[in-house]
Amino acid sequence: MNLALIVMLPFLGALLPGLMIRSGRNACATATASVTVLALGLLLVHAPAVLQGETIKAGWDWLPGLGLNVNFFLDGLGLLFAGLILGIGLLIIIYARFYLSEKDPMGLFYTYLLLFQGAMVGVVLSDNILLLLIFWELTSLSSFLLIGYWKHLPEGRQGARMALAVTGGGGLAMIAGMLILGNIAGSYELSVILGEVEKIQASPLYLPALVLILIGCFSKSAQFPFHFWLPHAMAAPTPVSAYLHSATMVKAGVFLLARLWPVLAGTDAWFYLVTTTGLFTMVLAAGIALFKDDLKGLLAYSTVSHLGLVTMLFGLGTPMAAAAGVFHIINHATFKAALFMSAGIVDHEAGTRHIPRLGGLMHLMPITATLAMLAAASMAGVPLLNGFLSKEMMLEQTTHAQWAGLPWLIPFAATLGALLSVAYSLRYVVHVFMGPKRTDYPAKPHDPRPGFWLPPAILVLLVVLIGLFPEAMAGPLVRAAGAAVTAGALPELHLAIWHGVNSALVMSMLALAGGLVVILRYPEVWARWRAGPHPEAKSMYDAVLARVVKLTQFGIHSAHNGSLQRYLALMVIASIVLGYVGFTSAEHVAGQRETLVFSPLALVLWVLLAGACWLLVTRHRQRLLAVVAVSVVGLIVSVGFLYFSAPDLALTQISVEVVTTVLMLLALYFLPKRTPVESSPVRRGRDGVLAALAGLGVGGLCWAVLTRDFSTLSGYYLEQSVPGGGGTNVVNVILVDFRGFDTFGEIIVLGIAALAIYALLDGALRGSAGARLEAWQPDMPRAADRHPMMMVVATRVMLPLALMVGVYILLRGHNMPGGGFIAGLVVSIALIMQYMASGFQWAASKMRVDYDALIGLGILLAGATGIAAMVTDHPFLTSAHDYVYPPLIGKVELASAMAFDVGVFLTVVGAVMLALAQVSRLGLVAGHEPANISPMDVDPSTSTQDQRGTR
Repeated sequence: MNLALIVMLPFLGALLPGLMIRSGRNACATATASVTVLALGLLLVHAPAVLQGETIKAGWDWLPGLGLNVNFFLDGLGLLFAGLILGIGLLIIIYARFYLSEKDPMGLFYTYLLLFQGAMVGVVLSDNILLLLIFWELTSLSSFLLIGYWKHLPEGRQGARMALAVTGGGGLAMIAGMLILGNIAGSYELSVILGEVEKIQASPLYLPALVLILIGCFSKSAQFPFHFWLPHAMAAPTPVSAYLHSATMVKAGVFLLARLWPVLAGTDAWFYLVTTTGLFTMVLAAGIALFKDDLKGLLAYSTVSHLGLVTMLFGLGTPMAAAAGVFHIINHATFKAALFMSAGIVDHEAGTRHIPRLGGLMHLMPITATLAMLAAASMAGVPLLNGFLSKEMMLEQTTHAQWAGLPWLIPFAATLGALLSVAYSLRYVVHVFMGPKRTDYPAKPHDPRPGFWLPPAILVLLVVLIGLFPEAMAGPLVRAAGAAVTAGALPELHLAIWHGVNSALVMSMLALAGGLVVILRYPEVWARWRAGPHPEAKSMYDAVLARVVKLTQFGIHSAHNGSLQRYLALMVIASIVLGYVGFTSAEHVAGQRETLVFSPLALVLWVLLAGACWLLVTRHRQRLLAVVAVSVVGLIVSVGFLYFSAPDLALTQISVEVVTTVLMLLALYFLPKRTPVESSPVRRGRDGVLAALAGLGVGGLCWAVLTRDFSTLSGYYLEQSVPGGGGTNVVNVILVDFRGFDTFGEIIVLGIAALAIYALLDGALRGSAGARLEAWQPDMPRAADRHPMMMVVATRVMLPLALMVGVYILLRGHNMPGGGFIAGLVVSIALIMQYMASGFQWAASKMRVDYDALIGLGILLAGATGIAAMVTDHPFLTSAHDYVYPPLIGKVELASAMAFDVGVFLTVVGAVMLALAQVSRLGLVAGHEPANISPMDVDPSTSTQDQRGTR
């Protein structure tokens, strides 16, 4: 469970910054850092075992039927990435404390950062690919919040949208590829998938899965042609940029390449797709970085280039190349985070990060300059620093690869990329820190206080230590991670500073010399660059996005014009076409089941049903008549349920019909008596034909089903109703026991719907809508007696009887027709009749019930019943039942399902009453009459019949 806790700690800790910021910025940063320290500590507890080759697993089943389980595992690769995420994340938290200004909402920043950190840790530790995909999308969402943190900046908002669009689109492809991969392997567990190499690569679906997964990886790691989004994410605060580029987000893509290397690598498709993309990205981005005048822009494209380097190494498909890729991930994380932090210090203290406005900062900011120059030297691959070691390994591996039979192409391109890397690293150093001091800096540059430069100093110290003592500082971790990537196929690996004079050393020296020549002749190189063509990826993206938006708007406006009739017509046409295709493409055999004996009662019911439907179709413009016709249809359906021995359904249908009829009658008050003619005769004819075809199709489908034998779960329910659920009413036992979770969801939806109705109608009582309502005049005559005595007396007599019937139906529901839903409707009908008889104001003053609280109480009671089962180590909503024998009464059944049914009852009463009472309030305002204070129009305290209660 420690692994799950490591993943969950950042999510849980995200609540702390918002609370601790009230105690000050230091308290907020300390609380945030403590969360990461705790997670890092739990991770390091497992480090000795993982470095010895063990794999730590933890998790539990969640939705095993769908293959979605909360399983985590920690091997060498997971340890490497989780350590980078948490370790560098801790330094970023400290750095951000000094970087963010007083005006920046620090609590919000740290909340976003911890959410992002948790999502990344979840990605690298997930053992289930469905769970990994959830965390994968969470990284896109949380990075969107971080990149757009400075939402007052247009470039920040645009960068966040661009990042979300590109990585989110790639994520969709990733989802499809992962589902195909899991389908091929027969499991969604990574630990199982990684052992199905032959099965996966032999499958005809291997190539589609590979392409889709690579799209997701390339878009996340900003590989060509998705490279453009990452530099535009530089509008984020520098701590975000440092974190994204060194240990998170963009590293997620290369992580997944490494994680799936055992099952996807080794084929020609993998080699050409991954190696070519990585190599081209490495050279292209390095060339662009060389001519960027923005410090963060230069570093952003350098990140893209180095990610291309790692991608290329994984694409080569050899174990040693994969190990070199793992080693460079470590080295790149250390020097790139330090470089971004140094750039942030320069921007913070000098007031700009525009390179032409800088220079000579070595004299004014010696500490910052020293840290930046060491990190940049590592990025350039200068000997005795860690970047040199992994660059040497990369160059060595390229000499063993051929592209389309050309043995020189990959080494040449890799050397060119290394040369450009030296050039832009030297430009970062020379043009920013070297040269004479200037007098026109936007601000007076100086080294900041230690808390600001200490985090990059720690990273630079690692850069130097790994460069000088690679085996001691990084050897075990590289071997453990490399073994995890190659599934144990990694040969003997020993990291050392010197490997003799070889081809890699010669290529490295050529790159260093060539980079030095480029920076010495930079003005000339820059002029030639400016004279050449410069395709702008962002412009292409904007043009494509504008065209997609335009086409989408055209499609939406064409299909969604607000006509419900058109939507229904399209849906019915699609259903008819699909049904016709299915009917004509299959063989047909007559059903063997005997039909029921024809009954005269069934004929009468059918005639009434057909007549009511015909009346509804031909007289639907008369709204009151249409409501009556609909009610007749519902009542006939109820009789049909009784005819087929389904009393529970009949009771429910009748109750629902009464409630909905009352609701529609109240709503009709605000509508004209007649519906205006909106359809032409041609359209009505078309709709008639569609309705007839759809009706024939549904009728034929029903006939086909009912005349054929089929198996259902009904037998199981009938057998287990008493022993499993403790009730003889199978329908109720299904609702509160076997399918109790469905019922629980339904009452939640019912409560939400009632609250939505309340909110919508409450808005109609306020503001301009309320003013229009008060000015509205109904086009119907008013009754002389709004609250007639006969109705008042009848409803008063009915109320206690209905309440008693409702309680009776509730209590007997487990063994006889009834239950909480029917009882709730019966009681609701009795209560709403009080509103109809005596008016809203009077009834509301007598029934002081908070209906929304009643909904909440019902849902809580139903949920508590399910939780009580979990407390006793049973599945959620498992019911318990027993029998007791009290004196004089005899055998009495006690079932926990009764508490659940009471919750359903309360929710139904609250939902129906909340909706209907709100409609009554609407009518009260629109009636332009004062509310009555007497229960009827005739005041019972006097004999004068024309004396009315105050209206």
